[in-house]
Amino acid sequence: MVRVRFAPSPTGHLHVGGARTALFNWMFARKEGGKFILRIEDTDLERSSMEFERQILDSLRWCGLDWDEGPDVDGDHGPYRQSERLDIYREHARKLVEEKRAYYVVYDKEDPTRELFSTFDYPEEYARKGHPVTVKFKVLPGKTTFEDLLKGQMEFDNSTIEDFIIMKSNGFPTYNFAVVVDDHLMEISHVFRGEDHLSNTPKQIMIYEAFGWETPVFMHIPLILGPDRTPLSKRHGATSVEHFRKEGILSRALMNYLALLGWKVEGDEIFTIEERLQSFDPRDISNKGVIFDYQKLEWVNGKHMRRIELDDLKREFVEWAEYVGKTIPDVDDEYFLNSLRICREKVNTLSQLYDIMYPFLSEEYEYEKDYIEKFLKKEESEEVLKEVKKELEKLDNWNMEQIERVLREVAGRGIASKKVVFQLVRGAVTGKLVTPGLFETIEVLGKERTLRRLERTLRFLKDL
Repeated sequence: MVRVRFAPSPTGHLHVGGARTALFNWMFARKEGGKFILRIEDTDLERSSMEFERQILDSLRWCGLDWDEGPDVDGDHGPYRQSERLDIYREHARKLVEEKRAYYVVYDKEDPTRELFSTFDYPEEYARKGHPVTVKFKVLPGKTTFEDLLKGQMEFDNSTIEDFIIMKSNGFPTYNFAVVVDDHLMEISHVFRGEDHLSNTPKQIMIYEAFGWETPVFMHIPLILGPDRTPLSKRHGATSVEHFRKEGILSRALMNYLALLGWKVEGDEIFTIEERLQSFDPRDISNKGVIFDYQKLEWVNGKHMRRIELDDLKREFVEWAEYVGKTIPDVDDEYFLNSLRICREKVNTLSQLYDIMYPFLSEEYEYEKDYIEKFLKKEESEEVLKEVKKELEKLDNWNMEQIERVLREVAGRGIASKKVVFQLVRGAVTGKLVTPGLFETIEVLGKERTLRRLERTLRFLKDL
């Protein structure tokens, strides 16, 4: 059975590069009917925190990347944690010492960086006196080779690798040791990870061979790069899943975009992961670094916002607003969906949607400064608004055709140019100069709300 894992360290937010690695592992497991395992690698005591772990788990759930097994937590699977498996690592390190493939190293109590001596027998007396003691793995002469699913045959000369620590003096394992023990005991069949781990692989294969264990299939995926072709980091801008979630990127759009970063996809590049799951093949992942394009992500998101059902978009919008602490005024559901339908055509993120849609939902909208200065302060603004209000009041059939006829007729009277008339009305009913189509906007607002807002603007104009 295919068994893959994602093993983040809880030392920061979930990076989009990590999310892409998790996505490729998850897709492979789901397509092959296998298992996707989540393991928290929290042996770095100084930098790891439960808060970061919670944020990583929350981000993975939001991305739709559910995992299959782990310790039972309130009837659900929690992740495996390395900090809860210390006895397992210590026992396996002891076995390597017994086989003379590892040994104890004793350090100076006053200068913990200075090695005093090494031994195959546990230096109990020195440990009792406070001397730091580590376990080091013994590197044998020769070469270490493995077949990388993406990069082909890889070979490393062991002479370039010194004996390395597998158990630290604090009793915690090092990364290279813990990951091998865990991957073996969890029966991981494939290890898909970033190519920044490539240099760790020969050490890990040495440990596999020392235990006589079968190695998994390795694939090292090129990193996501910034515009300067260096690994994507904070200096290029925001990089965390949480940031893009707060900005109003849909999880389906983020997963769509991350899948495009390296995976050769046939046909339309706008899709949900479920739609393309059966066509996923890890061998179709490119061996070249890919550049993260923030504008392309926003474009992909906009496509998804206009692609999904209105009810689904409403649910995502409401959940996003709650997540970022924004209030959505309570309005009739049909009116909300009609407003959503026309507003989503003009924006690419939920954050932008909130800004353009808020005046539809609340009577407390504010007038933009540009609207006031460029249009409302014009000498003819009061007359225009009064004429538009008077003519709209006469309408029995409130539809786009009749609304357009009225506005064009008022614009044709010569009180002001067509642009001024249209922008005066646009700003009067929304407070903004950029909105969905003016006639659509007024139709959706409805007669009562439109007339009330024109009257409100006329009152505001008197106080200017």
